[in-house]
Amino acid sequence: MSLAADILAKARAKGVMIATAESCTGGMVAAALTDIAGSSAIFDRGFVTYTNAAKMQMLGVTKTSLDAHGAVSEQVAIEMALGAIAHSAAQISVSITGIAGPGGSDHKPEGRVCFGVAQAGECLAQTIEFGALGRANVRQAARDHALQLLLTTLDSFAPKN
Repeated sequence: MSLAADILAKARAKGVMIATAESCTGGMVAAALTDIAGSSAIFDRGFVTYTNAAKMQMLGVTKTSLDAHGAVSEQVAIEMALGAIAHSAAQISVSITGIAGPGGSDHKPEGRVCFGVAQAGECLAQTIEFGALGRANVRQAARDHALQLLLTTLDSFAPKN
């Protein structure tokens, strides 16, 4: 069974809806989930917010956070994930913002991707340094990591009453 199929089965068993908020992956996580028949039972929506303006308009990311931390930051990943929950019927969301390449800087190198995973008003964030693997490989690695984060979150998910 694929990672996305595992997510579908666990989310369905727990009655959980999922939303995604993606930047550098451009909807790849949403596509992986919706490639599976029956995903409409667990996938509410995906936000592809490539620009800072889209992050602010669609997810409520603050200009203050973008100015202080930049789009590729754990703070923005948290705001994206929480915004996906706030603007959907989902109970769990995952967000991705990063530098797929080519390019980057000494401060924010190519291959740096920040993730957020939110549930019940709480959000955890992490940064992964995939390295300069090339644009396609960084995006695929980020997609796969986000799917794994969803699966791990589902394993421990318990609805709040």
